[in-house]
Amino acid sequence: MKKTILFTVLLLLAFVACKKSSSESSFETTTTTDANGFTYETVSNDPTGLRLYTLENGLKVYLSQNKAEPKIQTFIPVRAGSVYDPADNTGLAHYLEHMVFKGTDEIGTQDWESEKVLLDSISNLYEAHKSETDTDKKKTLYKQIDEVSNAASKISIANEYDKMVSSLGAEGTNAWTWHEETVYVNKIPSNGLDKWLHVESERFSQLVLRIFHTELEAVYEEFNRSQDSDFRRAAYVMNDALFPTHPYGQQTTIGISEHLKNPSMVAIHDYFNKYYVPNNMAVILVGDIDFDETIQKVNDSFGKFEYKEVNHPERPTEEPLTSVVEREVFGPENERVNIAFRGKAMGTEDEIKVNLIDMILNNSTAGLIDLNLNKKQLVQGAGCYTQFLNDYGMHIFYGNPKSGQTLEEVKDLILGQIDEIKKGNFDEWLIEAVVNDLKLSQMRDYENASNVAYDYVNAFVHFQDWKDRINMFDKMKKVSKQELVDFANSYYGDNYVAVYKRQGEVKDLVKVENPGITPIELNRGKKSEFVANFEKMETPELKPNFINYQEAIETAELSNGQELAYVPNALNDLMEMNIIFDMGSDNDKKLSLAVNYLSYLGTDSMTPEEVSQEFYKLGVDYGVTTRNDQTIIYLRGLRENLDKGLNLLENLWDNAKSNQETYDKYVLSIAKSREDTKADKGQILWNGLYSYGAFGENSRLRDIFTIAELKAMNPEELVNIVKDLKNYKHRFFYYGKDIAQAKTAITNNHKAGEVKPYPEMKKYVNKETGDNVYFVNYDMVQAELLFLSKGDTFDPKQMAASRLFNTYFGSGLSSIVFQELRESKSLAYSAFASYSNASKAGDPNYTYAYIGTQANKLNQAVESMLELMNNMPEAEDNFNAAKESTLKKLAAERTDKANIFWSYERMKKRGITENNKEEIYNSIKNMTLADLSNFFNESIKNGAYDVMVVGNKNDVDVNALAKLGKVQELDVDYLFNYETPMPIKN
Repeated sequence: MKKTILFTVLLLLAFVACKKSSSESSFETTTTTDANGFTYETVSNDPTGLRLYTLENGLKVYLSQNKAEPKIQTFIPVRAGSVYDPADNTGLAHYLEHMVFKGTDEIGTQDWESEKVLLDSISNLYEAHKSETDTDKKKTLYKQIDEVSNAASKISIANEYDKMVSSLGAEGTNAWTWHEETVYVNKIPSNGLDKWLHVESERFSQLVLRIFHTELEAVYEEFNRSQDSDFRRAAYVMNDALFPTHPYGQQTTIGISEHLKNPSMVAIHDYFNKYYVPNNMAVILVGDIDFDETIQKVNDSFGKFEYKEVNHPERPTEEPLTSVVEREVFGPENERVNIAFRGKAMGTEDEIKVNLIDMILNNSTAGLIDLNLNKKQLVQGAGCYTQFLNDYGMHIFYGNPKSGQTLEEVKDLILGQIDEIKKGNFDEWLIEAVVNDLKLSQMRDYENASNVAYDYVNAFVHFQDWKDRINMFDKMKKVSKQELVDFANSYYGDNYVAVYKRQGEVKDLVKVENPGITPIELNRGKKSEFVANFEKMETPELKPNFINYQEAIETAELSNGQELAYVPNALNDLMEMNIIFDMGSDNDKKLSLAVNYLSYLGTDSMTPEEVSQEFYKLGVDYGVTTRNDQTIIYLRGLRENLDKGLNLLENLWDNAKSNQETYDKYVLSIAKSREDTKADKGQILWNGLYSYGAFGENSRLRDIFTIAELKAMNPEELVNIVKDLKNYKHRFFYYGKDIAQAKTAITNNHKAGEVKPYPEMKKYVNKETGDNVYFVNYDMVQAELLFLSKGDTFDPKQMAASRLFNTYFGSGLSSIVFQELRESKSLAYSAFASYSNASKAGDPNYTYAYIGTQANKLNQAVESMLELMNNMPEAEDNFNAAKESTLKKLAAERTDKANIFWSYERMKKRGITENNKEEIYNSIKNMTLADLSNFFNESIKNGAYDVMVVGNKNDVDVNALAKLGKVQELDVDYLFNYETPMPIKN
């Protein structure tokens, strides 16, 4: 299935096409009434087994079973997104999402009547603040808001909702807001369903805007993050051009700065009361459930909510695009062009045909863009994806230029591939192959309860009948090539928007003063009566399951003496074959270079494009993964084509043919990827600076070939390195049905040579950390900091304490770091810390902490983080909740499918031969806060930290950083050991 580069929600919505199978006539909706009188709908041949209920108050309830693990994926979607924001309060739906985590008149308060008086006062002050135009008077009002908010915080109790769901063992507690929805997320152990329903029904019963000004400031930090993302800014400009009157283009989900700084609590309450009603909401539960019991419980919890008529505002209709609209966006990140066509909404014929065309153009293997642009290296990278919403749909293309290539040239190359569709220059077999590929992808996706639940969200939010969603593939199969060509000629013309994201200075960044918020009280030692009663509720015991790897992984010896490990696939007819070499780039610096080059090659009898097409026809794909100590060549897809797929792979492996022109383009691509890496602040911080903090100059990251060295290499040598791999010791892992079939396929197709010893591994020594500040200048609003401290050598006995520590201290919404830095002080949108155990025996552990904050808050953020890292607050209630959460997560964990083998591989790499999860579980069970404090004092407190910083040196107080150690501003070329300037241009 194709890969796209999108932020999370866009990526999810791009999967709309991945829906159903079977013959159209076999999809029939049936209405059934269960023994308790609840009526539900099912659809025949539905692979998800959905039961769709509608309660008397209009609440939709989507239930589906998945018994793979004792967990339930929960979503509560509300048809309320940024499209419905008031024009003078953009961003409202999103920051309302944040506030729904703050509790009610029962959750999050010690004395509601007293607190309410103060919250009403804060609301009145905000209304005065919003209407006031005098800057000095607004500041005075904000100071009053801060003072009253601080007084209110002495009565409130922060994070009670988070503590309760965390105590259930919930994972992924979060929410998202987009154009037409706000969706609340948890994945809970199945024994926590009753308590989860109890909390959620109270949570959505009313809205209380407590701890408001600090949370709104955290939202503003999220706004700053969006300003620092060229991708997001380009997306906003594209939507603005596509939708000059519709809210899709005129109202971003995050909102504008002026509105975020001038909110109305009255407007937020009005929005909640209008849209957060049962007939505009759904409860989605997928996992280890009993249908009849679950619907009764949902009805008992949510059935009491009152129906209320909802009228979503009418949106404007856009005039057709009759000419090309071009826009420019500037920023420090790598250049890119986006091209977008606007069409009809979800559920129309457009969706079926555009998704077909999308996959014919770009399926990551055999699409026209894949073969004609990416495989031939005519661009650095290109692709496309679709978005379908309630009012409109979009087909969006993206392309990254090679060195010396203009964005206009990339655009023309992409449009040229669209023209090939319009001319009918594609094989008819691609239509059926695309549909089969989508079915295959869906089969993989639906193994996971979360993917099933997300598709239900998508159907609910967009008012889609489930039968129509699962019938999508059959409708696709009925589209003829001529119909597709005719549609393409009507859909794609000079009616698109092109956005050129160029490198350059950002002119329109919004930078604001530090508001000087007084830290609020968290009241960790307090609890509401609701929480006290919640804790008394009994939960059925969920017993952990500790897998015996030796029993779960079958082993066999092949006729040539090679080892085959096997884990049966009991779910479907998909397979995965892995050929594993316990050598990697540390053994041979050229190895990763060689295996990546292979993907551009053909054989003596097939072109590179023909190789890709043959794999796609089989419903099988291959790949090569090279790490520092291991190389894996894998084959995955339909089990019935294992033999043919392996034969095709072995043929490529044995007969790959080097090509000098292809290699020259490959080197050019590497050179351009280095340029792009230098322009990516995420790569600079988490790859470049992190590696420099851990290893200094002598790191794997910096141990690279120069472009001149790459140019001088003989590509035939790289091909021979790949071919010679067979002469080193290797082993097999197969996940699928019928081990005999796998043995036969290996015996028939895989011919290994002599067994040579692995080349000696190069050693990279971890340096000592402490008293260093590594700074990289980058044009951005925020500053991002990473604290890194080298710890003791990996010890399995620390795994229990470190896991509990991370839950209590550094990760999650109820962790100490999150509460202090975001909840109390509003210093960041994202802040976390972790004690990271080494992945290999003999390597050191590390403690790291991250914070991204407005540059003028940097000093306060650094002081606050370091104070926490040296003096861990001890809160018994928080500890008990973290302990309970960790134990329940462990009890609900299941190691299954291919992960059985890979998790065992990771354990052995750490020098652990027996499953130690039971030991970890029992250790945590017996652990006290004093034990955790001892772990902190021995392993983390007074750690020697290197501090890595990415920020704009015109805004960052570099002198303040000097208090943390010797400040060294690093040139990005030096950091990655790249040449300056780049030696290759077209």
